[in-house]
Amino acid sequence: MSKSERSFDLTVLPGSFAMVRLAADAPLPRWAAQGEFFSVTRTSDELSVVCAEDPVPRGVATETGWRALKVTGPFALSEIGVLAALAAPLAEANVSLFAISTFDTDYLLVSGKQLNAAIAALKGAGHRIRQTGALS
Repeated sequence: MSKSERSFDLTVLPGSFAMVRLAADAPLPRWAAQGEFFSVTRTSDELSVVCAEDPVPRGVATETGWRALKVTGPFALSEIGVLAALAAPLAEANVSLFAISTFDTDYLLVSGKQLNAAIAALKGAGHRIRQTGALS
């Protein structure tokens, strides 16, 4: 099977997420680690956090309204083309993507305003989407 023919199962996670930028030397705030899904990346330039948007306090540099789709895994770290097979149909549909990879799988974050377009594009490419709860 060629990479372009690959199909995956994805689940839309409940809730909305925020992308937060903090100073590179900032400690990880307690509110950032609330909820079942969060991701933290520290570089020499920033502390970047993706977390549930509700607990993020006002005044913090943030982008809200993101929705997450979990790719059903696990995948071997050596597996090739997983993200490409998902990113290509989103790019063709003009849907912006923020990807997070873990040891076992990948998560795609899209703007909540583009969630329905993302789902349509992924389904059109042969992927299967499981939705939990309301999409709005």
